This record gives sequence, structure tokens and C-alpha cells, in this order.
Amino acid sequence: MSRPNNASARSKPRRTPRGGAPVSGLDAALAEAQTRPAPQPKSFAELGIPESMVAVLTTRDITTPSEIQARTMPDALAGRDVLGRAQTGSGKTLAFGLPLLARLRVAERPAKRLPRGLVLVPTRELAQQVAAVLEPLARVDGLRVATVYGGAPIGRQIDNLRRGVDVVVATPGRLLDLMERRVAQLDAVSTLVIDEADHMADLGFLPAVTRIVDATPDGRQCLMFSATLDGGVDRLAQRYLSRPAVHAVTAASAPVTSMQHQVFLLDHADKVDVAAEIASRPERTLFFVRTKHGADRLARQLVQRGVDAAAIHGNLNQNQRTRTLDGFAAGRIHALIATDVAARGLHIDALDMVVHFDPPSDHKHYLHRSGRTARAGATGTVISLVEPQQARDVARIHAAAAVQPDQLTVRAGDPALRAMGGTGTGAGAHRTTPSRSDARPSRSDARPNRQSQAPHTHRTAARRTRGRNASHRSQGAGRRATAGRTGR
Repeated sequence: MSRPNNASARSKPRRTPRGGAPVSGLDAALAEAQTRPAPQPKSFAELGIPESMVAVLTTRDITTPSEIQARTMPDALAGRDVLGRAQTGSGKTLAFGLPLLARLRVAERPAKRLPRGLVLVPTRELAQQVAAVLEPLARVDGLRVATVYGGAPIGRQIDNLRRGVDVVVATPGRLLDLMERRVAQLDAVSTLVIDEADHMADLGFLPAVTRIVDATPDGRQCLMFSATLDGGVDRLAQRYLSRPAVHAVTAASAPVTSMQHQVFLLDHADKVDVAAEIASRPERTLFFVRTKHGADRLARQLVQRGVDAAAIHGNLNQNQRTRTLDGFAAGRIHALIATDVAARGLHIDALDMVVHFDPPSDHKHYLHRSGRTARAGATGTVISLVEPQQARDVARIHAAAAVQPDQLTVRAGDPALRAMGGTGTGAGAHRTTPSRSDARPSRSDARPNRQSQAPHTHRTAARRTRGRNASHRSQGAGRRATAGRTGR
């Protein structure tokens, strides 16, 4: 079984910078890695990826390695432990997935087909998405990938493991359950990946992750990747990484340059109506809130205003979550309201707008939320809906995230919002004279739609109630509903 590393993996002693907090060896290594020049451009084949996998990548129009891939793959293919930091959407899954599969492809298989690769992720959505990336690449070389996560039938997962797999993509809780049942055996794991390592620490997964890693063999390779690497990640690195190769593409607080950041200052009475006008544009919009109840409430309020909306959070079962995500990806749902935990690892193609309905708790959550748009070189807009009493805290978050947003004061029915509903474009090009909002909540807020009980039924309720609610709204809300229907 794996034992914690000692001197070989220990970070350098902490030092205290002038006027600042202590800096760990991990911080210093990341700062040094940040200064290294970008590697010379190479193809996947030149980096050492097998031709069979390169062919699969080509069919998906992936022909040039991203910077984090070009930096980390040589070390990962050589069997070194790797610690990698890069922005959300920069290609971290392939950065660890391709070397993992390439090494397993040529390694000797045990007589009993036990997992030789293990990828730990914090959420079931991320597990599904990582597996979706790895499975086509594994299949061409006869490798099997299985997912293990809560909220899905455990019997099917047990059957998959007993039939034999090469790579398991798992969340910690369900994997521990299967380990205790003696179904998941980690004795043959040669490469361990911890994805979204900082989030594992933030959510209190460290005890579970520690138990799992301790169950893997001595000498196995360990790869850690995340958009931010701090806090508990430092402890994981000290305990389990042996002389890791440290790579950092950008600073932890660096924003994606293809994102346009905006702050909409508004009164509380206008907030839902403004959100509904944003959501009424033709393209899809992802909203973030802090709580599960807040997600359900906002979805219900948007439905009452004629928006096809749904919520996703931890109280939904797997079928509900999958159905909601599929509906959003296909465009049947125009507004998805998510909590931070539920949306971790979400990848929605061509998503061009993220809205912070509730402010995030810190700059890391701001960057992770915002990273659902402007992925892989695409452009996107990030809007923060900010009430007056929140402005100072949000400004601190933006400063810590190295973001300088455009700022304007809006109210329900603002021309900038109507333009978004009619054209689907961002509001950055529109400027309004700051003014106080004199709008009031519509009467539909005071009488919640009782027919919309479950989050996954919101869009159906929207179609049933759109016509009925329109006649009872205020004049301004009625114009917004009409603009939304015309846009779609």
C-alpha cells in the first residue's frame, strides 16, 4: 500500500514575504514554473502520443496541444509525478488522460483485470465528462474505462468492475463504498490522477482522498491538476508527490483574456426581472446561485416570466441531473441555474454567457464559475448582478481575480437588456446613464406557481404558464416576455 512520502516529497520550508503571509514550497515552485518560457510548438505525435490516439483526436479537430498539455505531457509520459495548474477550459483532461492511456497501452496487464489507472474527481458530472473524453481514446487500443459515482445504480458499477476495467474515473464517496464492499481493488493502480485538487480540499474530501491514495501501491505515479493549487493541495503534495514536475501556465488569479467581464448594479427589486431579460436572449445562459433552494426559487421565478429554465443541484437524482444537462446542452432549456458544487466540471459547448446571480464566496469560485464560458479559445461574457450592499465585496473579489469589469447601472426594462433579448449579444457595447430603479416585483412573485414543483419540470411549466402569466404581469414585464419569445 502507498505510504506518505518523506523528504523526497516535502515542500521547502515556508518563508514569509515582506508584509505578507507565509509562502510554501508549492507556492515558490509554482511562481518559478510561471516564469518558464512556453515550449516550442509540437504535435501530439512529437510529444509521444500513439498514432491510434492521435487519429481519434484528429476526428475531433484537436490537432495542436494546448500549453498545459505541451508542458506536462513529457514528464507524465516519462512516469514522473506532476503538479499542473492551468485555467478552466485549457485542456487539463487530455493533459493527464493521454499520458495515462499511452502508458497503460504498453504496460503489462495483470492476470486479473484490475484497474491500473484511477482518476479522482469531486463531482459526478465531472466524472461523466472525463470518462466521455477518455473512452474513445481508450477504445482504439482495447482499454476499458468505467465510472464510479453516487446517485447512480451501484449494481451496474459493481458489474462493470467485476468484468474488468483498465481505468476508473470516480468520486471519493462511492469509491470508498465499493472498496469497503471489496469490489474496487486498487492493488494494481500504477497511475493516480487527482483532478480539481483544490476543490477536493475545499469540499472536505481530504480524509476520503487520503484513504483512497493510501490504498494504492508504493511507487505509483501521481498527477494533480487544477485551475488553482493552494490550501489543502499543498498538504496533499507534501504527503504523496515524490519530486514532482511542477507546471503552471498562468497565475492562479489570471482571468481568461477572451472573457468580457461586466457588473450590472441594480436594486434588489429589479434583480429577478433583469435576470429574466438576460435569460430571454436566443442563446443559452448559465446562472450561478449559492444555495439549492435559491436555485429552485430562481428557476421558478424565471419560468413565471416565460423563460424555459431549470435548476441543477445536489438534491436531484442522477436521472434528473442528466435530463436537465442534456436539455440545456440541446437548447431545450435556455437558462440553467446551478450551485457551485453541482456545476463543478460542467462543460457545455458554445456557452457564451455566465451570470453570477449571487456573488461567489471568493475569487477562486468566481474564476471557476466564469470558466464555464470562453473555453478552449472561444469568447464569452461574464455578468455579475450586484446590489448596492454587495458592491464592495464583489469589487474585492474582482481585484483578487485580476479582473477589471465594465460597470453600468441597470433596471428592469433597460434598453441594454432589451437589446440582449432581441439579438442575443452581450450588453458591453451598450451604456446607460446610471439611474435609480423604480420598478417593483411583479405580482407573480408573490404567488409562486404551484404547478412547478420539481426542478426538472420547470421548462414544461414555462410552456403551460407563459400565456396565462403574461396577462397578469406589469407592462414592463409583459414587454420582456414578448421580446424573449420573439428572440427564441
